[in-house]
Amino acid sequence: MSTEFEGLAALVTGGASGIGAAIADRLAAGGAKVAVLDLNPAGSPHFGVECNVADDASVRAAVDAVAAKFGRLDVVVNNAGIGAQGDIAANDDAEWHRVLDINVVGIARVSRAALPYLRESPAAAIVNTCSIAATAGLQQRALYSASKGAVLSLTLAMAADHVREGIRVNCVNPGTVDTPWVGRLLDSAADPAAERAALNARQPHGRLVDAAEVAGAVAYLASPLSGSTSGTSLAIDGGMQGLRLRPVG
Repeated sequence: MSTEFEGLAALVTGGASGIGAAIADRLAAGGAKVAVLDLNPAGSPHFGVECNVADDASVRAAVDAVAAKFGRLDVVVNNAGIGAQGDIAANDDAEWHRVLDINVVGIARVSRAALPYLRESPAAAIVNTCSIAATAGLQQRALYSASKGAVLSLTLAMAADHVREGIRVNCVNPGTVDTPWVGRLLDSAADPAAERAALNARQPHGRLVDAAEVAGAVAYLASPLSGSTSGTSLAIDGGMQGLRLRPVG
């Protein structure tokens, strides 16, 4: 494993499980000092800070705690988020506000709290976890897709605002990742095996994305070695976004 993050400090929101945990582990393996911000950070091998990205006071206290612990902050990974199912009629106004508040405004809260520290870093980077739902129309994902479309646009706007301050902003767009959340979703289906087969088939390479593959993409975008990469969205979806394969058989 390379050590391109040696001497740098990073925080990962939603970093106690799933994709976030894989990202935290990958950054630490690259030499970073890593903090995990999560509603329940217990059990993470990294510096854990309890944080609710839907609450500004909680976010500011958590980010300040990370900077105080490490004496700096160089990399912010905005990974915390929640899912939502159904068409536009499936969720009431309260749920629309809740999902957008966590998935979109949560990124703004964490990033603005981190800005004073990132402006002092010689290798500042923000990576947002977006989704294939931002670039492809998926059935029964109206609210979730709306939130991730906003994340993609927000990423570009942030990149434009902060590139001349030396802060790079990018996002990753995973396909369906094999995480505990997806596992619970499959378990609740009428036919879990058939649902898993359908999700596998939806991605051209024929399987769910591994969380470690997303973590590798985040590490690439966050790395000082990618100093000329900003305002980029990187798909990790087995080709789902760009490929159109002929049916087999």
